[in-house]
Amino acid sequence: MQLIEILKVIFLGIVEGITEWLPISSTGHMLLVDEFLTLSGSSEFKEMFFVVIQLGAILAVVLLFWKKMLPFQFEDKTKPVIKKDTVSLWLKVIVACIPGAIVTLLFDDYMEAHFHTPLVIALALIIYGIIFIVIENWNRKRTAKINKIEDIRYSTAFFIGLFQVLSIIPGTSRSGSTIIGALLLGVSRVAAAEFTFFLAVPVMFGLSAIKILKFGFAFTGSELMTLGIGTFVAFFVSIFVIKFLMGYIRKHDFKIFGWYRIVLGIFVLLILL
Repeated sequence: MQLIEILKVIFLGIVEGITEWLPISSTGHMLLVDEFLTLSGSSEFKEMFFVVIQLGAILAVVLLFWKKMLPFQFEDKTKPVIKKDTVSLWLKVIVACIPGAIVTLLFDDYMEAHFHTPLVIALALIIYGIIFIVIENWNRKRTAKINKIEDIRYSTAFFIGLFQVLSIIPGTSRSGSTIIGALLLGVSRVAAAEFTFFLAVPVMFGLSAIKILKFGFAFTGSELMTLGIGTFVAFFVSIFVIKFLMGYIRKHDFKIFGWYRIVLGIFVLLILL
């Protein structure tokens, strides 16, 4: 594996680690970067790589939220006790996953064939950037009804899952569509972000499994190294980004990310023109 390819993979890992948790579309950024900094390999491998690399970001969430995500705890370090609130939360996550799982299985191949283009990504960045700003301006006059992730109801979780379906369009952002839905449903910013973290775990493990099964397990040494380096870098960067995001939204809203999306989308349109 050439040094230039290793540097490309490291850069893509950094981009993934930064953009996976910020509501600015990791897939959109990865596809845009690949337009200008093309990673070597078959189109099938790159399609799989752009999904599987997200496992590094997911592992960062699992590490940082381990105690909160674990459905049981040990009393006297020997006897496990089931945490009912955590089990209930995971059941709500499963409910939220259902709409996205159905839509992905039915339309994922079609979307990748027809919508994974710089124009679609640019338009999605701009449109959802505007939506973020509008929602946050509207939220200034509202008080959140749900301030803790444990207080999210099953019906609310399902409707958040419906919003997550929007992320099948590249440039939308899985975390962004989830957060938009949660904010509209009266969930606080912190609770919305935390639910996004929980929701990402089964979603990304499931998508990665689908992509690997479609690609097959006949990896070359170079492909395995590409996956390994990209995943590790995404994991390392995500740890810092998650900590930054949770600290930031306790004092600020999401409008800065909306403005970033608009500026980036316009920049991409100008390049295309």
